[in-house]
Amino acid sequence: MSVQLVRKQPRDPGPAAWNAILPAAGRPRVLDEAVTCDWLVIGAGFAGLSAARRLAQLCLTDRIVVLDATRIGEGPAGRSSGFMIDLPHNLSSSDYSGGTADADKKQIAMNRAAIAFAAEAAGEHGFPAQVFDQRGKINAAATARGRSLNVRFASHLAAMNEPHETLDATAMRQITGTDYYEGGLYTPGAAVLQPASYLRGLAEGLSGNVTIYENSPVGRLERTGAVWRVQTSRGGVEAPKVILAVNGHIQSFGYFRRRLMHVFTYAAMTRTLTREEVRRLGGEPNWGVLPADPMGTTVRRISGAGDHRIVVRNRFTYEPTMEISDARLARTGDRLARAFADRFPALAHVEMEYRWAGRLCLSRNGVPAFGEIDENLFSACCQNGLGVARGTFCGMMAAELATCHNPPLLADLLAADEPRRLPPEPLAWLGANATLRWKQWQAGAEV
Repeated sequence: MSVQLVRKQPRDPGPAAWNAILPAAGRPRVLDEAVTCDWLVIGAGFAGLSAARRLAQLCLTDRIVVLDATRIGEGPAGRSSGFMIDLPHNLSSSDYSGGTADADKKQIAMNRAAIAFAAEAAGEHGFPAQVFDQRGKINAAATARGRSLNVRFASHLAAMNEPHETLDATAMRQITGTDYYEGGLYTPGAAVLQPASYLRGLAEGLSGNVTIYENSPVGRLERTGAVWRVQTSRGGVEAPKVILAVNGHIQSFGYFRRRLMHVFTYAAMTRTLTREEVRRLGGEPNWGVLPADPMGTTVRRISGAGDHRIVVRNRFTYEPTMEISDARLARTGDRLARAFADRFPALAHVEMEYRWAGRLCLSRNGVPAFGEIDENLFSACCQNGLGVARGTFCGMMAAELATCHNPPLLADLLAADEPRRLPPEPLAWLGANATLRWKQWQAGAEV
C-alpha cells in the first residue's frame, strides 16, 4: 500500500490576466461524488490537458478524468508569456544555448513535436491566430552586450543549420514602435499563444470520453493493490493508472523532494490602450520579443477586437515554499512599470491593470521530473522554464509511456538523468537568489 498526503495546495499571486481579459468561463464542474475511470490525470495545464488529449487519441473507449485544483487558465500555465519555443532555451545560460549541438538537436525535436501537436489541436478546434500563431520569435537586444549574445546564439544556430535572421534597430522599431532596441534575432519556428484561451479551448475540445473537474484539489493519493484512489474535499476517484501533471507541486505529493527549484517570475499587463495611444505607439499590432539575455524583459503587444494591450515580464526569485507575499508582488510590479516606461516613454502614463506572478519549476541539471515514479503512477513535471512546449511534450510522452507505446523521442526523454539533489536550506536559498540578483544586475538595460 502506498499513501501520499498532499502537503500544499497551489497559491498563485495576483490575477491571471490572460484569463481575466477573456469572457467569463461558465460554472465549473466540481467533483462532488465518487467516480471510477480508466485514467486519471491530475493537473489541467499544458502537460495535463496534452496528456488527456493523447490518451483520448490512443484509448478511444477508455474513460479519462482530469482534476484541477483551480480553474483552467488560472494557474501557472495561464500566467506564462505564451511563447511555445522550438529552440534551446536554457535560462541558466547567458544566451539560451543548451549545450552540445547533439543535445540541442534532441531538445529541438522534442519542442517541435509539441508545437506540431498543439498546431493539430488548434486546427481541429478552429483557434484563431490570436490564440495560436506559429509566427516565430525575436530575441531583442537593448545593449551592446545583448547584441553580442545574439551573435553568439546565431553562431550556435548556424552550426546546427537552423534558419535565423538578424534585425537592425530600424527593423526593430518598425515592429515594436520603440527605439529601445538596438537589434534582434528572428527565428521562424516558435508559436505564440494566448495561453488561457488556448487552454480553455483545448479543454472544451476534450469531449466524449474525457471529463474535467475544476476547483477539485487533491488531498490524498493512495494505492491499494492495482487501484489508485484520490480524495478531494468533496469526492474521490479510483483509477488503475494516474498521470501527475502538477509541475513543481509534484513535491507536495511527496516525490522528488530536495531535487526541484521553485522560481517565481513576474508580469504585468496594461489597461486597454486608447486609439490615440495606439496611433502614438505605431509598430505592428501583434508582436512579442524575448530578451537577448535570459534575465531580461519579455514584452508582448496583443491586439484583437479593438483591445490593444502590452505585457511585460521580468525578474526571478527563488522561493522554495512555492509562495510569495503580496508585498513582494507589489514591489516587483513597480519595477515592471519602470521597464514598460523605459521602453515606451510616450505611454509612461498608461496604468498596469493586472500584475501577477507565475511559478516555474527547474532542476539543477535542466532535466524534467518524468517517468513512472510508482507502480502505474507517472510524472510529467518540472518543465525548466519552457512550460508551454516542454509541458505539452511531457504530457504527450507520459500518455505514450503509460500506454506502453515507445516513440523514439520517448526513449530520449527517458535517457535523461534524474534531477540532481539540491544543497540544504538555507544554502540553496542564499545561493540561488544571489546568483539570480547577479545575473539580473549583469543584464543591465536588457531588464
